[in-house]
Amino acid sequence: MTDNDTVKLGIIAGEGKFPVLIAREAKAKGIDVYVLGVKGNTEMAAFDGLARRSVVLKLGQLGKAIDFLKENGVRRAVMAGRVQHVNIFSVMPDLRAAKTLARAKDMRPKTILSAAIEEFRKEGIEFASSALFLERFLPHKGVLTKRAPTQDEEKSIELGFKISKTLAALDVGLTSVICNRAAIAVEGMEGTDNCIKRAGELYRSQQNADKKASIVVVKVARPKQDDRYDLPVIGKGTIRMMIEAGARALAVEADKTLILDLEEVIELANKNDLTITAV
Repeated sequence: MTDNDTVKLGIIAGEGKFPVLIAREAKAKGIDVYVLGVKGNTEMAAFDGLARRSVVLKLGQLGKAIDFLKENGVRRAVMAGRVQHVNIFSVMPDLRAAKTLARAKDMRPKTILSAAIEEFRKEGIEFASSALFLERFLPHKGVLTKRAPTQDEEKSIELGFKISKTLAALDVGLTSVICNRAAIAVEGMEGTDNCIKRAGELYRSQQNADKKASIVVVKVARPKQDDRYDLPVIGKGTIRMMIEAGARALAVEADKTLILDLEEVIELANKNDLTITAV
């Protein structure tokens, strides 16, 4: 990769603020940003003034994505932002994507994304870590908020970590929700925030549930996490969903979980007497 290549960055952008933050940091460093948005997921207006060029593609248009980056001389790219898993069922792959999927051993996100990255690599496009320029948002081990977890919360965190790691190893989800050392909900295709919402609804619907008990959310990284895609991400929306669901504690895997707008997340948690810890 030449010095000229390093002044251009391609961003395959999904939902939310995550890809926008990378674009903002890249531009501040004098790097030209080229954005590939995913139809039905990416808020393209957020990249106004940040992207040198942008395009919106449907899921499955792998050939067009590669062509866009090559035409603009982009040799380095990142994936950032969530793509709704439900959209996977409506994918109409182009010829290159169809051939790539036909060679895949299964249809797990990890398998598909790894295969897609390999297709880009064949064309001279390398993927960097999804945390590019955002390393300060990866908290180290320790309690991040004013309030530390209670003893009961610590026990629920320990159980939740084991459950979440099992889910992650199976490429099912990254999050579990625990209360009184019992699992209320585990994450599937709906994503972390909707898993938390479902857990709150389920727990409140139980007539004999201890409404004062602490609901704990635990989010981890996959074993041997490939940091080029699908890093665990937490943001203010997650904290707001916890408040709505009645959750009191959040544990994330240290050094492997992005907490976007970290200072604001901690401030919001402190304001509502929540605890956040990196384990």
